[in-house]
Amino acid sequence: MKKRVERIKTIQLILFVVLIALGLYLVFSDGELYQLIGSNPSVRLMCGLLWVMAVLSLAFILWDFSSFSSLKKDYSELDFAVHNDHIAGIANRFSCDAMIEKYLDKPLPDTVGCIMVDLTNIRQINDAKGYVAGNAAIHAFSNILHTASLGLCFVGRNGGNKFMALFEECTSEKLEAFQLRIQETVERYNQEQENHPLQYICGCAFREGEQVKTINQLIALADRRLRENAQQSLK
Repeated sequence: MKKRVERIKTIQLILFVVLIALGLYLVFSDGELYQLIGSNPSVRLMCGLLWVMAVLSLAFILWDFSSFSSLKKDYSELDFAVHNDHIAGIANRFSCDAMIEKYLDKPLPDTVGCIMVDLTNIRQINDAKGYVAGNAAIHAFSNILHTASLGLCFVGRNGGNKFMALFEECTSEKLEAFQLRIQETVERYNQEQENHPLQYICGCAFREGEQVKTINQLIALADRRLRENAQQSLK
């Protein structure tokens, strides 16, 4: 709808400019008409009124463009606020649910994979350094996940300290590349931020055969493996 309105307004402006240019050409190219305008007060008054209307029309068209641009900016800001987590700075739970809904009530394609990621030491950071430091850690880890996801998958904060990566054109190589990117970037981050290290665990599910037939089952399996990995890390 927005693109259609913008296209109509653009066509309207182009037609208006073309008609104005054509009118000026006719006036200055026709010597008899030019002299008539200069010698006849009534014709001159009529032409003056027409030019006033033309200027006002142009002003209103330009005002429409300005208002439309302002509305587009407001809409973009609202859309960002709705779909992005204000702490993490990446897609929020609403966006994660929207991705999941694409595959609800239909067979799960074998090209879809999922990795659940848990920032495991956020509670320790909150207790030791406060919630400001905890939010900063979530934001930093979210940036790492976002960078790691480029060209590979969708990633969003699924609530709390848990994140979801959904691969729509998944391969084993993409899953490994995503996890390797996270690992390498977290290692560099921890070397620079020794007082606020990031600790995380992943759970992965992809091409599970008949035991996983829906998107919800795929995500549940990735989440279960995440918890299993967390329990193993405590041993």
